[in-house]
Amino acid sequence: MQQRGAIELTFCVVNTAQRELLLRGLDAIARERQSLPFASEVLVLDNASRDGSTQAAKEHPAVDELIILSERRGKSLNDSALMQRARGRYALLLNEDSELQPGATLALYEALERRPDAACAGARLRRPDGRWQASAWRFPAPLTAFAGALLLHRVFNVQSKGRQVREVDWCQSAALMVRLAAAEQIDYLDPDFFVYSDEVDFAKRLRDHRWLSLYVPEAVAVHHEQLSTDTFSERRIIELSRNRDLYMRKHHSQLSAWLVRILTAWAYGLRALAAMLLPGHSPRRYWRHVIATLCPGRGEGLREAADAFNREATGQSARK
Repeated sequence: MQQRGAIELTFCVVNTAQRELLLRGLDAIARERQSLPFASEVLVLDNASRDGSTQAAKEHPAVDELIILSERRGKSLNDSALMQRARGRYALLLNEDSELQPGATLALYEALERRPDAACAGARLRRPDGRWQASAWRFPAPLTAFAGALLLHRVFNVQSKGRQVREVDWCQSAALMVRLAAAEQIDYLDPDFFVYSDEVDFAKRLRDHRWLSLYVPEAVAVHHEQLSTDTFSERRIIELSRNRDLYMRKHHSQLSAWLVRILTAWAYGLRALAAMLLPGHSPRRYWRHVIATLCPGRGEGLREAADAFNREATGQSARK
């Protein structure tokens, strides 16, 4: 295990071509660091961006170290790389589109300090328009899929509720503080999950080793979720479905995985029918979820998009 010295906390930020959001997030980190009663560091991993993100990160005063990748990689692999490089006892994993609100870092830190049996502490997430976003859930299983099929997912599956710190199954990694000794114990995140369900699998493996996850409502982060194009949305749906299925096959039986496919597709089908009657909703998007859920091995997701990006970058380099 590496010596972490006097640094108590490492901010770990992965950025993929979101320069403006990255700068907002780094500004928020800089404000947070000023109020911390302990030493911290900021690591930024740039996932082969072409939008000036690397130069912006180099010039930002909050950044202590910048890792620049020449090829795009998955989120689980990148988060693991940052945690392995971190010198703090804790790592605060952040997306480039996550903007910490005042006091969030200390609230997460104090929650983990009070609970030595907890490995993860997740923030309460708020959308840019002020609406709250669910950020902690029960582990996926046939029972949770059945609740979703009955449209009771918000009642039964969502655990990011209340105003007190509470134990939950798993928290979204958009703003997630991790006890690094626990992460090291289970060999960090599984790279088989390119993106989506990576933090679910991480929390499940931690739970299997008797580590808990906490939801900390006092810690708030704005989650901008930049999903700008139809093509990206299509690939996102495929990646989401395939990694949900991977999680089920890894932690449950093949029969359970099939049950979850059917029940989840049913839930999306009901939403598709409702969207045909409600203004401002897209039936096509929900039907695409139905198809991707039933056939998670079909189509190209975000992993294939990264592979295509890397091939193009390699070709451009060869032509120079």
